Amino acid sequence: MQTNVLEYLEHTALRVPDRLAFADDEMGLTFRDVHSCARRVGSSLAGEGAFREPVVVYMKKCPSTLAAFFGVIYAGCYYVPIDEEMPGRRMKLILENTKARYLIYDESTRDRVPDLGFQGRAMSYHDCIEGRIDEKVLEEIRRQAQDVDPIYVLFTSGSTGMPKGVVGHHRGVIDYVDSLSDVLGFGEDTVFGNQTPLYLDACMKEVYPTLKYGAMTWLIPKEHFSIPINLVEYLNEHKINTICWVVSALTMISAFGTFEFVRPAYLHTVAFGSEVFPVKQFNLWKAALPEAQFYNLYGPTEATGMSCYYHARRMFDEKEVIPVGRPFPNTGIYLLDPEGREVPAGEKGEICIKGTCLTHGYYNNPEKTAEVFTQNPLNPHYPEVIYHTGDLGRWDGDGNLVFVSRSDHQIKHMGHRIELGEIEADVDGIEEVSACCCIYIKEQNKIVLFYAGNIGKRELTVQMKERLPRYMIPNAIVPLPELPLLPNGKRDRMKMKELYWEQRKKRTKSRKEEA
Repeated sequence: MQTNVLEYLEHTALRVPDRLAFADDEMGLTFRDVHSCARRVGSSLAGEGAFREPVVVYMKKCPSTLAAFFGVIYAGCYYVPIDEEMPGRRMKLILENTKARYLIYDESTRDRVPDLGFQGRAMSYHDCIEGRIDEKVLEEIRRQAQDVDPIYVLFTSGSTGMPKGVVGHHRGVIDYVDSLSDVLGFGEDTVFGNQTPLYLDACMKEVYPTLKYGAMTWLIPKEHFSIPINLVEYLNEHKINTICWVVSALTMISAFGTFEFVRPAYLHTVAFGSEVFPVKQFNLWKAALPEAQFYNLYGPTEATGMSCYYHARRMFDEKEVIPVGRPFPNTGIYLLDPEGREVPAGEKGEICIKGTCLTHGYYNNPEKTAEVFTQNPLNPHYPEVIYHTGDLGRWDGDGNLVFVSRSDHQIKHMGHRIELGEIEADVDGIEEVSACCCIYIKEQNKIVLFYAGNIGKRELTVQMKERLPRYMIPNAIVPLPELPLLPNGKRDRMKMKELYWEQRKKRTKSRKEEA
């Protein structure tokens, strides 16, 4: 039984050392390369005195960054990724939270390190991999290792503006990777196309299975995700057959008619998550790739990665919601009411998770950890932790979990309880709408709809009146060329609120000038 994620790399580097592991448009690393570079980084860190502590990795998105991650683990430490595209304030908050003594940079970030105000030991990745491998030290570090040791601190990209560092461990990642791989059928012939930044947990769906099987991952350049046709051509050029992407990346391709010009010729496995996949867009993908296997995944960073899966074998009617399915093996799902009782089948409850998938909580944040990682209220007999996701779900008639909405997206409006997600689902069904999002302006008691698509506000209102009860019709409608997104691909509701207030100020100023 494996107890350390580095065993994936070690077994594969011994079996297929010259096979390409990770690549982008500028470079590629074989498994031999990754193994050697990681051990050199680990030896360099250990030589500096780093052990069982956070190490910040401040590098651009490239194969070398992944080797640096594994090198941090070899040193018996845990990696904290920050990215050149992150706002400076966010990076400083992460450094303040972790109080890291060590930071690894590359040539692209070297000149920016001083701007961080980092007071510890900044080390060049290039210098680290030029050093020697200290076999004796690495062996001693491994001898002391346990499967509950942390391997990363990943900071969530929530809408509150204050990042929280989630502490993942070997056992949770191993359970997740093994279960996910079995369900989605990964193997040595798998060619992944990575979409997400390397500082998000979503990249683990490609990175660690690549190590496990000797598969291959292409780190797709960000600019391709702005031009759908180029993106699909990139998939075909590199014979990418498996993608695990956020919903927004998939809908960008289908909503702009890309399949009329080019289709992914090699794609046989499509996994998606992060948000509800609009049925209209999912059906376009299913029609374009009838032989491919589609999987809806659900799960929070706090539970290592994805906790549930649903094999979507058919197309869906407009009014249906694609379930998130059943929990992975060794994972428990409860739906609880506010008093901590299980809700009856078919009724909504908060999705709570238990199992070895649970992370250690939030780094240097015991108050927030205690708030959402609590004793299981259904078990008064011995300590058993569950994680409260803040998501609402229900069990359908087939025993599948259906995501309903965020608990904080349920509002009271005009005397009615409303799920903003229900409005979004109906609007998504309108043919000319490519994307939409609802927010609630509490100060004005207003539901505001943001949308992108080829339809005017007046015609959209007419169609909404045919689909929605009067009390659910948005009070304001804001068309945008595209919806703002967080780095993790979810809709940036905080940004949309800012846009709403900016537009309102401009209208107020214009009226005053006219008066």
